[in-house]
Amino acid sequence: MTPLVVLPAIDLRNGCCVRLRQGRAEEQTAYADDPVAVARRWVELGARWLHVVDLDGAFKGRPVHTELIGQIAHAAGVPVEVGGGLRTDADIEATLTAGAARIIVGTRVLETPGEARRLAAWLGERLAVGLDAKDGRVRARGWTADTSWSLIDAARRLEDDGVRWLIVTDIRRDGMLDGVNYGVMAEVCDAVRIRVIASGGVASAEDVRALRSLERPNLWGVIAGRALYEGTTSLPDLLQAASE
Repeated sequence: MTPLVVLPAIDLRNGCCVRLRQGRAEEQTAYADDPVAVARRWVELGARWLHVVDLDGAFKGRPVHTELIGQIAHAAGVPVEVGGGLRTDADIEATLTAGAARIIVGTRVLETPGEARRLAAWLGERLAVGLDAKDGRVRARGWTADTSWSLIDAARRLEDDGVRWLIVTDIRRDGMLDGVNYGVMAEVCDAVRIRVIASGGVASAEDVRALRSLERPNLWGVIAGRALYEGTTSLPDLLQAASE
């Protein structure tokens, strides 16, 4: 089976490391007030990538934590992918300058015709598009707004536009520790050839093993959040499951 990359999630709100349940701002749990220390800890435990989201930025439509993200990237010493409120080219440039290795966008490419193709031509491998879906329909603006896109149609259109990375989140599973929606992840991987990162629902090493057992060669990675912070699993266990 193809190894997976495990990306510990660092979600930022009011300068702290938090997690939301199903993306709802009112369903928040704060885990640490020093996200830089959290990043260092994940790297010490073996993380080769980190997944960082500026939740304040996602809700406000503009980055809020660029300076903090720069500190995280500098301290981590491993590649960091960053999303949340990156609605302008200037925001993207500032985030890349701060140290992000890969940018995650969603709303702007879903709502602006031609934007995915333009950004893909500009950023290449440094661009990922987040497809956050609930019941098969993609949502935008920090998961608060419906779109006209089905998940599979959006994935295919983005591939046609030259996007090389997709981050697929099942909103109903996110932060719930209910397990990954393997059927959805398999369906997306079958619909496109570009690389896919699965997000939402990881509760244990068995979830990572199950993703690997799908044997989709373009399933590149999996994001883990709440399970790590609440101790239902450990990063070394997930990393072992991702590569054994």
